[in-house]
Amino acid sequence: MGALHFLSDYFSVSTPKQKRKPMQTVEIKVKMDCEGCERRVRSSVSNMKGVKQVEVNRKESKVTVTGYVDRNKVLKKVQSTGKRAQFWPYIQYNLVAYPYVAQAYDKKAPSGYVRNIVQTLPSPNATDEKITTLFSDDNPNACSIM
Repeated sequence: MGALHFLSDYFSVSTPKQKRKPMQTVEIKVKMDCEGCERRVRSSVSNMKGVKQVEVNRKESKVTVTGYVDRNKVLKKVQSTGKRAQFWPYIQYNLVAYPYVAQAYDKKAPSGYVRNIVQTLPSPNATDEKITTLFSDDNPNACSIM
């Protein structure tokens, strides 16, 4: 099978195939008030070519699209329904070092999420990080003091 597939690329009579987009998950924040809004967004995105799965969470105002799609095209398709949409700007608060930095904490964010900004990640030169990693199990030289 491998040899035939390899040779078929050289002896193909048809037009050259376009490269397939990589499988990816696109998360979009969309303000939805009712089931009609949810249905409209779901149907518009699920009709796109390459979409494998669409999840709509009205409570979090989140649409998750999985498939061989371009993220900008998915955003434009959602915006074509008349809804205000943007890429998902939040990250789970337990995945960041400083979740309550002034710019990261957002009252409009769903519970358990903070804004994804640079200040939420720890600075590698911070002294508290150096002391913490000094006795870490991930550090192979951690017990050299003892």
